[in-house]
Amino acid sequence: MTGALQKIDRRKELAAFYTAKAAPGVVDVPALDYLMIDGEGDPNTSKDFAAAVEALYRVSYTLKFTLRNGPEQLDYAVMPLEGLWWADDMTAFETADRTAWKWTLMIAQPPSLKEAVITSAIALVQTKKPQVTAVGKLRFDRWTEGQSAQLLHIGPYNTEAPNIVRLHEFIAALPGRMTGKHHEIYLNDMRRTAPE
Repeated sequence: MTGALQKIDRRKELAAFYTAKAAPGVVDVPALDYLMIDGEGDPNTSKDFAAAVEALYRVSYTLKFTLRNGPEQLDYAVMPLEGLWWADDMTAFETADRTAWKWTLMIAQPPSLKEAVITSAIALVQTKKPQVTAVGKLRFDRWTEGQSAQLLHIGPYNTEAPNIVRLHEFIAALPGRMTGKHHEIYLNDMRRTAPE
């Protein structure tokens, strides 16, 4: 006999972080568990970037169906792709030298995931989809961000600069100083959404 299917809505629970507004604001982001993968290079041309996105989605959806159909009986929507961005020399962002960009791509996972479930999902993707080569580079980790400033950008990535300037000006007017990496949350699947 199986129990009733438990449904959770992480986007609703974490709405403050996944529903930014056009005007900058401050949020306090809790520690969250993520599937993550690190890389570097131009996201528009890097095969490693495309492979990382594919691996994250494949394993995240495998985890979703494993938890829904397994003894956990847990159903949820896969969270959006997120990215942390930086460079050893931050002027690479001003000069648009994308080859020098470093990134960590990640997708938030349900709380209290067991390591064995994650390992099993990764192994399943490696067996069923061996062409998804970046799966072996995935890691499961907790990301802690804390107090953060955010805003919503709509449009192509190459038009982000004015919004990033607005965000940095907003942060400069607050007490304290800016630390950490630039963090983006892609509310739509970048592989299937028109840039505009």
